[in-house]
Amino acid sequence: MGTSIRVSAFRWVPPFAQGLARDFRVRWALEEAGLPYEERLIGPEDQATESYRALQPFGQIPAIEDDGLPLFESGAIVLHIAQQSDALMPSDPARRARVTCWAFAALNSIEPRVQALAEIDLFHADAEWAKLRRPAVEQAAKARLTTLAARFNGRDYLEDRFTAADILMTTVLRNLRHTDIVAQIPPLEAYRLRCEARPAFQKAMADHLAPSAKHAPTVN
Repeated sequence: MGTSIRVSAFRWVPPFAQGLARDFRVRWALEEAGLPYEERLIGPEDQATESYRALQPFGQIPAIEDDGLPLFESGAIVLHIAQQSDALMPSDPARRARVTCWAFAALNSIEPRVQALAEIDLFHADAEWAKLRRPAVEQAAKARLTTLAARFNGRDYLEDRFTAADILMTTVLRNLRHTDIVAQIPPLEAYRLRCEARPAFQKAMADHLAPSAKHAPTVN
């Protein structure tokens, strides 16, 4: 009997994106929730097709089909999965609202600052404008991360236990893995390592990396 959830992911991504592509967020959430799924591997030739754009209007990954329901945007998908799992979302309405706040904080308050720095470093490092812009972008990211770190004064997770918000926040912090910025903020580094040590993280990461290992371009 087949599973009712299918997750789209790239057949191959370059090394700098392996472990960071956003299908990983969804895989991790599904593992934490104990929900089986199938992967739908795509390549650049699939992204602009009518059938794929019906699932993901922008041609990106991930998209999911959950019992025929098409969904896109990794944050929305993670929250959709969390609504089906006590492991990821409390049943109490007030606590659910708090988790949702932190999920949006990861994507709206933290990720834009982190992503701005990652994009400079990974795609524009040699450009003169990027060299001039980078110090201010790094300062902005560090300021926001330092504020976030105060949340972990006496707590292990964003709320009173691990939730979907921690999946999103951890994957955002991982976008700075090419730097030592998170490592320089001990509460955040301890939080990241704590989340990455979870068995569901390890299983999801192995499954996320497997397609790129299998479909790596042949070097002549």
